Amino acid sequence: MRIMHCCLAAFYIDNYGYQENILPKAHKNQGHDVFIVASTENYLADKTLGYSKAESYINEHGIPVCRLPYASWIPKVIVRKLRLYRGLKVKLEEFKPDVIFLHDIQFLDVLTIIDFVKKHPNTKIFSDCHTDFINSGKNWVSKNILHKVIYKWCAKRIEPYVEMFFGVTPLRSKFLEDVYGIDKKKIDLLVMGYDDTKPLKASQTEIRNNIRTKLGIADNDFLIVTGGKIDERKKIHNLIEAFCELQLKNTKLLVFGTPTPDMKILIEDLSKKTNVVFVGWSSQQDICNYLLSSDVAFFPGTHSVLWEQTVGLGVPSVFKKWDGMTHVDVGGNCILLDKGDNEEIKATLMSLVSNKELLNRMLAVATTKGKLVFSYNEIAKKAIGLN
Repeated sequence: MRIMHCCLAAFYIDNYGYQENILPKAHKNQGHDVFIVASTENYLADKTLGYSKAESYINEHGIPVCRLPYASWIPKVIVRKLRLYRGLKVKLEEFKPDVIFLHDIQFLDVLTIIDFVKKHPNTKIFSDCHTDFINSGKNWVSKNILHKVIYKWCAKRIEPYVEMFFGVTPLRSKFLEDVYGIDKKKIDLLVMGYDDTKPLKASQTEIRNNIRTKLGIADNDFLIVTGGKIDERKKIHNLIEAFCELQLKNTKLLVFGTPTPDMKILIEDLSKKTNVVFVGWSSQQDICNYLLSSDVAFFPGTHSVLWEQTVGLGVPSVFKKWDGMTHVDVGGNCILLDKGDNEEIKATLMSLVSNKELLNRMLAVATTKGKLVFSYNEIAKKAIGLN
């Protein structure tokens, strides 16, 4: 099939492990002809969000990408929220997709998609949703004007032409229904997962040994891994503080990722503490290797795609409990924190380090159910109605 992935409702960043990177790759590996149209919203050289130039190129997975320019007749500050583009109609007619997969629907050029499907009624549309009121709608204008009026209008206009809307978490499925008014019968869950589209370069034992040797972590050390985008809401600084207060023997905390400017000094200071290993920004492959070398992954703050990736790798985990985010618990692979405060973090760390039976139970579930449920090869099939 010819599949067009539309990344026009937000950023598209090459060489990352987001769903918009992995789904097209999985579809290409499964034999489909894949094309990506994307906005110019991108990570800049300093890893901050900005805007790159409109251009066409082949990405790291051998997939053609076209970054479309915004409409020029609307001021930039407005058009970047409304998301109207130049050239989408041309790209649709050139590629003539059998399937259009929309990575979110918050862009006014859904009208162009609708016009194309009216002319080509055999083309199927699927859409996902990464939006909820934890990561979006943080001010009155965003919540009440953008989401409840403009983006809802986009969703309702394209709803009759969409085969299925997928929330990537239960909370985001609920957002589609409650905020955008999508028919519940047209909403399903499409979890984010672990990129299993290519095999590991070494066995997990080899990866574990190599990482621990490289970082000076003993084989018998209990290794806790955390990281990602290190901002205040991820609560990684709270985890480091709690870990340091416990002064556990033969236990290390590995932290990867880049702190936001307001967290930079605090994280750098905390990372100098005994038994804390801070490795900074890391590639997707390195992150995967760090997680596989750990005894447990620990994420005490807001949701990140790393949660699903960790479950998909079969790693026992600790997550902060959020309404609509409990899908990461596949039957005992993880512990969900209620409050996520210092005392609860310390109690959980103590329990994991001292109770080998608990950890073994978590590991057994993680390595069986976790890997199966969060496989991107299977997720990619479901995304286009093949599973």
